[in-house]
Formats: sequence, C-alpha cells, structure tokens
Amino acid sequence: MNFFKTKLVKITVVCLLLLINLMVAQPSWAGKKYADDPDYIEITKALDTALQEKQTQGTTPEILQKVSNLQFQKYIIETGEKVGICRNETGKTLLVYGQKPKKSRSTYDNELYLLPSGAETDDEWDCQGVYIPGQVATEGQEGTPATAFKIIHGTRLVATSNPQTGETEFNLPPANIFKSGEANWFIPDNLQAALDAGITNAKIDD
Repeated sequence: MNFFKTKLVKITVVCLLLLINLMVAQPSWAGKKYADDPDYIEITKALDTALQEKQTQGTTPEILQKVSNLQFQKYIIETGEKVGICRNETGKTLLVYGQKPKKSRSTYDNELYLLPSGAETDDEWDCQGVYIPGQVATEGQEGTPATAFKIIHGTRLVATSNPQTGETEFNLPPANIFKSGEANWFIPDNLQAALDAGITNAKIDD
C-alpha cells in the first residue's frame, strides 16, 4: 500500500513540475513564434512604453485605455487566425485594404478593394484595414483628412453605421490610424480619387 502511495506522490510531483515548466516556458515559446511578426514586435514595444508611462505618469484613463487596447491586440495575434476578417454592415460599400496581387506594379504595401454591404471577407484572404474618406470643410465645421484604419491579423472587424450621424463605426479599436504619407499605404484624398484608381472586389466568404 505504501508503495502505491509513494508512486502516486512521485507522479503528482512530476505532473506539477511539468505544469510549472509549461507556464514558465510559454512566454519564450511566444517570443520565438512571433519573433519575425512586424505587428507583434510593434505592439510589444508600444505596450512596454505604455506600461512605463503608467509607472511614471500614473493610472490616467488615457494610459489605462492604451494599455488595455495593446494587451488585447497582443492577445488577438497570439490566439487568433493568421488573417484579418472584415465584415461590412454599414448599408454601403466599403473600401478595405488587402494583399496586393502578385502581378501588381504598385509600390504600396497593400491594395484597396471593394467590400459590399452585408459581405464578409474570406477567411483565407487577409483584410488589413478599412479606408475612411476625408470630409470636406463646410461653414462652421473643419474638414478631416482621409485615413486608413489598420487592423492586425487575427482580428474579426465588423463595420456598422451610426444611425444618427451616418459615420462608420467599428466593434474594435484600430491597431493604428494612418494619414497619407504616414505609412506606405494608398490613402487617396477622397472617395472619388480612390475609385478612379481602379479597384476590384475583395475576396468574400460565400
């Protein structure tokens, strides 16, 4: 009887040691797995900076929100799919960013595609973000430049329209927001300029 008790204790100890080893080794596995992932590297650096700001500047709502968003983005990359998925529920056609065709002569990092309302990009096609047209200045209201709403791979983005303002809203915060010249993305001044560039349809989920 004592023999079996001793055996059970040994097995339990070995299991506990293995569990502790897995918990300790997990961060190093993650580091190796995502060592060459540009988004993961960028988010990790930004998170480290935000955590330092939290220590030096205190827990302000802005810093807490930044830390929370970056931690969530890091979690998405670690647990999500290898592609981003965009769903359009705005009631109008959206322009989304995706990988360039192999024969493309564009010098930009990606390309713009049309995503009809009610459609979702294919789970084998990487949606990288959404183009947000600029607003022309009117009397009493300043104009806004066109921007690119970037998402990281693994994100499942849903775009909707605010019923009161008509503005496009998203279920998740962006990984980044670019203006023209801030990244090597095609961000035309207005929607017509984007359409004039010649845009094809994104690959959608049937």
